[in-house]
Amino acid sequence: MANSNLKIHLADAEATANLASILAQNVQSGDTVLLLGEVGAGKTHFARSFIKSLLTVDEDVPSPTFTLVQTYDTVIGEVWHSDLYRLSAEQEIEELGLFDAMIEAVCLIEWPDRLGSYTPTDALHIELTPSSTLDSRVLIAQWDDPKWDAKTKGWRND
Repeated sequence: MANSNLKIHLADAEATANLASILAQNVQSGDTVLLLGEVGAGKTHFARSFIKSLLTVDEDVPSPTFTLVQTYDTVIGEVWHSDLYRLSAEQEIEELGLFDAMIEAVCLIEWPDRLGSYTPTDALHIELTPSSTLDSRVLIAQWDDPKWDAKTKGWRND
């Protein structure tokens, strides 16, 4: 899938939130982050932390499981948070306005396998899996577009 990848062990929910906040400071309109992982893997926690770090006024950031899409006005512009778990057809992506949002906003997309042919080739793929303790996770980030090298630099010690 990708020509660059990074594997990070996250000790707890706070470590996950910190990583999301670091990434949020480096994205811009047109960037899409695809969040993969089973139910309970931490996708929504990552997205919520990412969004909250960009808000000027604290607000509730609910899971978009039932609304499918939540949008936020942030310091970097519009951020779309989508949960595609309940989508049944690829055409619904266009109906949601997600195709345009991937060009004009920052998008965080949970259950990106539902995108099918709409999957952007320049997206950052983040897979979260539970680790040895309750709140610990393993994050694997993969990307093809070299723009993510700089955007994930704060995740590395180099």
